Amino acid sequence: MLCAWASVVVVTAQERDTTLERRIDEVTVTATPTPRRLTATIPVQVVTGEAIRTLGLQNMADAVRRFAGTTVRDYGGIGGMKTVSVRSLGAHHTAISYDQVAMSNTQAGQIDIGRLSLDNVAMLTLSVGQEEDLLQSARMSASAAVLSIRTEVPQFTSKRRHSLQAHIRAGSFGFVNPYLRLATRWNAHTALSVDANLLRADGVYPFTLVNGSERTREKRYNSDIRSWHSEANLYRTTDRSELRAKVYAFRSERGLPGSVVLYRTGNSERLWDENFFAQANYRWKANDRWTVQAQGKYNYSWNKYEDTDPKYEGGRQTDLNTQHEYYASLAAMGQITDRFKLSLAQDGAINTLNNNVNDNPAPIRFTSLTALRARYRLGRVTMVGTALATLITERVKRGDRPADRSQFTPSFSLTYRPLSDLDLNLRALYKKTFRVPTFNDLYYLRIGNTGLRPELADEYNIGLTWTAAPARLIDQITLTWDGYYNEVRDKIVAFPSTYVWRMVNFGRVRIFGFDVALTAGIPLTHGVRVDLQANYTYQRATDVTSPEAKNYRDQIPYTPLHSGSGSAALRTPWIDAAYTVVAVGDRYYMSQNLPENRVNGYAEHTIALSRTFHIHHPDGCRIRVQAECVNWMDAQYDIIKYYPMPGRSLRATVAVTL
Repeated sequence: MLCAWASVVVVTAQERDTTLERRIDEVTVTATPTPRRLTATIPVQVVTGEAIRTLGLQNMADAVRRFAGTTVRDYGGIGGMKTVSVRSLGAHHTAISYDQVAMSNTQAGQIDIGRLSLDNVAMLTLSVGQEEDLLQSARMSASAAVLSIRTEVPQFTSKRRHSLQAHIRAGSFGFVNPYLRLATRWNAHTALSVDANLLRADGVYPFTLVNGSERTREKRYNSDIRSWHSEANLYRTTDRSELRAKVYAFRSERGLPGSVVLYRTGNSERLWDENFFAQANYRWKANDRWTVQAQGKYNYSWNKYEDTDPKYEGGRQTDLNTQHEYYASLAAMGQITDRFKLSLAQDGAINTLNNNVNDNPAPIRFTSLTALRARYRLGRVTMVGTALATLITERVKRGDRPADRSQFTPSFSLTYRPLSDLDLNLRALYKKTFRVPTFNDLYYLRIGNTGLRPELADEYNIGLTWTAAPARLIDQITLTWDGYYNEVRDKIVAFPSTYVWRMVNFGRVRIFGFDVALTAGIPLTHGVRVDLQANYTYQRATDVTSPEAKNYRDQIPYTPLHSGSGSAALRTPWIDAAYTVVAVGDRYYMSQNLPENRVNGYAEHTIALSRTFHIHHPDGCRIRVQAECVNWMDAQYDIIKYYPMPGRSLRATVAVTL
């Protein structure tokens, strides 16, 4: 966040001994800093809030699918769980930060991005390796990739101390989504905003069930969702400090639609989620050379899973889980010389899990993370290095506990600009990461294994970025290419033993691939332009665990060889139009690449039309109307096998800003 508070400016001029004074209204300038995507030492991709609205992206998963190299697992329906994996490393290796503070789920190890709203998002950033900013928590250096979510900061003028944003969305399958945001400026340095969001959908949508040569038209049930989300944000900025504090609450009830197999189209599983957290991020510039950052967070998470089925004793199975996290981070960054910067971060976290399982071990995890980072610039070369030390110990009330774990994981990246008169940058990256077994991996019923080792991953990346304005018809064109090799060892998987499945370290995966992204802006006439974007990903991710295995060197499940996306946005003074497409090639849902295990590829097309009306109101009222047709070609496809996705749907939005 960058907040610059401009005071009243007085312009004076003298003409024939007469002083002319003009007073310009005080303006609060607020913005979210855009990452150095083209000159960064690591691959960085960005989607802005404006692009999210213009392109008609429905949810967080839709926005993340636009990033090259990502795989979103969507378990079907409006309320289905959605997780993101980057470059086939797995969702456990992807960190997600919300306004600069990392989110966590020690029980399952992966964040459901389906419950995160796009309504107040200012920018989404995907960084491979870690974020470029040296002044960050140690936890942000512990994952193979980081998805950063930045929410909007309120904007004011001197005549207004308050602002309001409201919208209502409605669409197919019973979708209704009202949203309200109120913001107020207390003084020249302090502002407060409150957001509230409701979402409901019955999620009943048609699909075609194919069973051999027979095709029947069915409906998807138990895909409903009812959720609310609210958050309050405090912003305080002075010449030398910046504070951003947040209180967040979320609650939902949703159906889990389940798989569709042999005409079994119904499912009775239900899931209730509650999440509350309070976090603060404070930065203080001690002097011209040193800056300090402090973060703190408390997180409460509760969920209830219920399934009604005669196979259970009493006809019902209910699982209750409660997590608590206490987290703190302190970091300092120093400008040692004009060319050399250094930062040191120390994090500490305590995580607990309680549930209603018999002989619940009630684990408590203590985590210490220490990160030393450095950046050195020499002419056209910039180098960044990180050394991360991790120490984890656990306590349990019952049963065995795992041994203490410690790990040292380095990373190094650089960028080089070979020619001063050409915007061409070359970059390279190496990073080692490891994933600690989750509480489910270690303790879940009979399949947990407290002897698990951490899952290790190595990343190698080389790439280039180029930008230019090659012709009068194109005001900017940008091209990025990144080739990579990743290797995962001691992969944690469920493996059959004599009587039951059990979590074990058994697996080795090699990943070769490359990402290509192209953007271009074409001004047509005054006020009319076209913005184009396209990306393509090739990934060969193979299981190389055992040469004797039937799946040796087969593509790992749910990893397409080819995938990509594209968009075209036409902006005019009268109406904005956007077209997007996301395409994914064939995948396999089992470890063996057999024809019967294939999941067909798909392409989803979306069209959006919008117009903004400026109403003559003392506070400058704007009304935005938008209509979208999602999957307008009515393609039927599965992202996860036997979990059919919705076909064509319509949605309309009316938004008011005061």
